[in-house]
Amino acid sequence: MNPLFTPVHVGRYTLSSRLVMAPMTRSRAAFDGTPGELATEYYERRASLGLIVTEGTQPSDDGQGYLMTPGIYAPAHIGGWRKITSAVHDKGGRIFIQLMHAGRMSHPDNTPHHRQGVAPSAIAPGAGMFTTTGMKDIPTPRALTTDEVRQTVSDFRNAARSAIEADADGIEIHGANAYLVQQFFAPSANTRTDEYGGSIENRARFAIEVASAIAEEIGADRTAIRLSPGTKIWGIDEGAEAPDLYRYLVAELDKLGLAYLHIMHEGNETLLADIRQLWHQSLILNRPGRPRDQIGTDVTSGLADLEAYGQMVLANPDFVARLKTSAAMNEADPKTYYGGGAEGYTDYPVLNL
Repeated sequence: MNPLFTPVHVGRYTLSSRLVMAPMTRSRAAFDGTPGELATEYYERRASLGLIVTEGTQPSDDGQGYLMTPGIYAPAHIGGWRKITSAVHDKGGRIFIQLMHAGRMSHPDNTPHHRQGVAPSAIAPGAGMFTTTGMKDIPTPRALTTDEVRQTVSDFRNAARSAIEADADGIEIHGANAYLVQQFFAPSANTRTDEYGGSIENRARFAIEVASAIAEEIGADRTAIRLSPGTKIWGIDEGAEAPDLYRYLVAELDKLGLAYLHIMHEGNETLLADIRQLWHQSLILNRPGRPRDQIGTDVTSGLADLEAYGQMVLANPDFVARLKTSAAMNEADPKTYYGGGAEGYTDYPVLNL
């Protein structure tokens, strides 16, 4: 049997396959952060994958960056997500809610209270962001005080508890793609002089504290983290020390016994091999843009325990069935990735098997 379609133990769960839906922002929540009406159908249709990782979901008001992204810290959010998790479970699936604090990747126009973005340091990313009135430059964020950093750790803890109240199977910390956790890693975004800046150990501290707090709150076997070593987008540059930072970080996170580590691979094969050796729980590997004929090669080689896919799953709710039957894949429509209604969200055709 193709190893992709064999069960695998991840954290406290046995998943039906080694295929994972990667997290993808869709910007279809209500303005208050409650998941949109179509979100239940969107996730339910993809429940045949071994694991769904949801779109990035803010853990607090300060965590929002983009328009119409969901939250998981208010009663209405919990109620909205509970409908989604129930539908996925009814189809036999498993779902982790990704906790994403955007940090400086935020525009006040996109938040209900026009909040200024917060970050490790008051350094703008040098990027634009879509708002209700079009593209605008992202303004300079406000630097978090040391006490506010600690409060942000508590915000993540509380959001994780809310996710479990919403009957999610677990949470994934978004430590990748130039958002708050990774901003702490990068000297280009973090010039702090307290215990959260400077040395490798200090720059990794926030991520480790967040993971530790959540593991304590909901159990390490329901806690996971996503990293993207080497990402250079939106002003993020982790510098020459980046490989050593990630070796240190992964070794420290490994001590917590988390459910899985999710790597968005940026091309450093030596570092990836080192991470595989340092990490003793499940490893999910996401290679953006991977062609169909290479699906499964990382699991087969033993480099990863599971593989995550984004755009192909977005466009093919029956992704698993299409792989099993060698059926053609729908092409994703980038024009409908963000915002809007059912088009490009819940209307991709499925096989008539």
